[in-house]
Amino acid sequence: MPDRLSALDASFLYLEGSTTPMHVGGVAVFRRPKAGFDYDKLVALIEQRLSLVPRYRQKVVQVPGRIARPVWVDDPDFDVTYHVRRSALPKPGNETQLHDLIARLMSRPLDHSRPLWEIYLVEGLEKNQTAVITKTHQAMVDGIASLEIGQVMLDVSPTPRTNVENLWMPQPEPSPLQLVADAVTDIVHSPGELVENVRSAALDTVNTVEKVFNAFSVLASAVRTAATPAPGTPLNVRITSPQRRFAVARAQLDDLRAIRKQHGGTVNDVVLAALSGALRNWLLSRGENVTGSTTIRAMAPLSVRETDPESGNNVSAYLVDLPVGEPNPVVRLHHVSHAMRAHQESGQSVAADALVKVSGFAPPTLHALGARAASSFSRRLFNVMITNVPGPQVALYAAGARMTEIFPVVPLARNQALAIGVTSYDGGVYFGLNGDRDAMSDVDVLATMVEESVEELMGTASA
Repeated sequence: MPDRLSALDASFLYLEGSTTPMHVGGVAVFRRPKAGFDYDKLVALIEQRLSLVPRYRQKVVQVPGRIARPVWVDDPDFDVTYHVRRSALPKPGNETQLHDLIARLMSRPLDHSRPLWEIYLVEGLEKNQTAVITKTHQAMVDGIASLEIGQVMLDVSPTPRTNVENLWMPQPEPSPLQLVADAVTDIVHSPGELVENVRSAALDTVNTVEKVFNAFSVLASAVRTAATPAPGTPLNVRITSPQRRFAVARAQLDDLRAIRKQHGGTVNDVVLAALSGALRNWLLSRGENVTGSTTIRAMAPLSVRETDPESGNNVSAYLVDLPVGEPNPVVRLHHVSHAMRAHQESGQSVAADALVKVSGFAPPTLHALGARAASSFSRRLFNVMITNVPGPQVALYAAGARMTEIFPVVPLARNQALAIGVTSYDGGVYFGLNGDRDAMSDVDVLATMVEESVEELMGTASA
């Protein structure tokens, strides 16, 4: 019997609209080795590792009449070169050109008639660099045992690990009659499914959002404790197109640790405080009215690595009011630390095992989980989503090429103009800012302000 999508995974297919692509992305920058790192090597690497992510050879097929949720089936026409693509910038391609390309690629929806992922090798970058851009639909991230293609293509040494590549033979695609028969069998065992599936097929996106909201009932119970709606900001606007802008910021992990050591709290607190300072300056640059009580409410699904290496990764989701009205950076940090500590002590976090059990290099998967959580909530509850996922502090390689940087690309929730992904890797902290093209024409300005805000906090640590 085919593997049926869960209610939550199916909801992300239904949620996807003309202005809200439902894929999560990542941008990894590599230093080209002397042996080279080209398209053929990337294709060969992906082909070798596909056995580790069998979902990447499967596509979604709808059941006739939508009497049941869609199913995953093997794609009999699977062609790795359709999914692994190449692009190039005019030499020497600079960072601004790369960001423009990322924005264009992320604006395009994935082809639902094929497996829901794409990878782009970007050549022509300056400083002997190559970039790899990944796109994966959120329906593929089940939150329990999912891996993302960007994870399995990386190695801890320049010499790629070897794994036995099993000969893959696609299972025959079920006929419409078989899909209906399987659905009827499921309905016999779960008769309530028929009513729910027929209803979901007929309802619009608004009701689909409610379906996702219910799937995160544990998260929602914590969010309902918010006494007031999120404040009005330029970050909550009606999104009228899928077009995006992308920008990045960088920091050093040791700098953030020095700030934490000086003022207390956690590295996560320092990240949120730095973003608070940047958002404050961004609002002022736009001529917005900023008073001492001005806040921006962030939804911050955070990954927390336990001391027990067997426990995997944890995802905790918080609503936190960022004190953008406070001019003093240290006071901003204390406000954030107090708010985050209060959330943790009140039990308003979501337990790790309820959302994800993955190991190794998991940022792409965890950013996707954060985006899934954010999509479940009304824009009235928060202004911006910030996912912060710690990564490994050792160098990683793909086909012998060393990865020097990695930036998350988090999708926008409905009527949200900005999403910020943060990850750490090999001593660096990397911010990816994904914004609506019309509402966030100055996203690059905000990215610069993030780095300036980190420098401001560093000044207080060295004083």
